Formats: sequence, structure tokens, C-alpha cells
Amino acid sequence: MRLEHELVIHAPVETVWALTVDVERWPDTTPTITEVVRLDDGPLAVGSQARIKQPAQGARVWTVSRLEAPHEFEWGTTFGSVRMRGGHHLSAEGDGCRNRLTLDLEGFGSGLLGRLVGRKMLEAITTENEGFKKAAEARVARN
Repeated sequence: MRLEHELVIHAPVETVWALTVDVERWPDTTPTITEVVRLDDGPLAVGSQARIKQPAQGARVWTVSRLEAPHEFEWGTTFGSVRMRGGHHLSAEGDGCRNRLTLDLEGFGSGLLGRLVGRKMLEAITTENEGFKKAAEARVARN
């Protein structure tokens, strides 16, 4: 099952990318994430891990599986037997960029989980994307 949300952000790809890979600051841009702790040092790269705490959920460790700066970043975690893969996909559009967030649910129980909380998950990635938009556009306005 795939959930996704996309929107146009009136900021350069590089600005949105900087916000995207600064995962420890995500709680500043969205209420759907309360804490992010990097479990390694240096720039975000394939194999990097972070422990993410979200409201009403236990903390989960997410591991970067793909990173192609400044356009794609994917990472994943598990919830029981369900594998979750989150993606950030950026592409230039005019003087701004299109930001597409995806969440893929795979494995035994993924269909049931999607039916039970898919709407909430979609609301969360929509809120996150709107947070990236607000933060990126504010950053551009300050400069």
C-alpha cells in the first residue's frame, strides 16, 4: 500500500533539501514528530539511523536506504511484521520545487494496518509536507 502527498513549495530545491536532511530539526517544522535523535554522526547517508518519536506511538529506528542529493531520500523501519518505507522526492518546478512525500507499507498485515490507520498516516504526511512548505518559504523570505 502506498500513501503520498505532494505540493509545490516556493523555494529552491536546495532549500527544501537542507530542511529534509536536517532530520533532528523536524520537530520544529511539524507537530507529527516530537523527537528525532541521530544514532550516528556526520551528514545523512545510506545506512544512517535515527530514532523518531511521534505522538501516541513508541519510538522507532529509521534507517536510510537511498539518498541522492538533492532529490531523493528514503528510509525504513518495521512495525511488527509490516515494513514501512518513507520517501522524500524533490524536483525543480519553476522557481520552486515539487515535494512529494511517500509512505509504503509492505509485508504481512500491511493491508490491515493501512485500513485501520491509513487515513491518519496520510494526514500525518500531509501535515509534514505543509510544515516543510512553511519552513522553506519562511527561510526564503528572510534571505
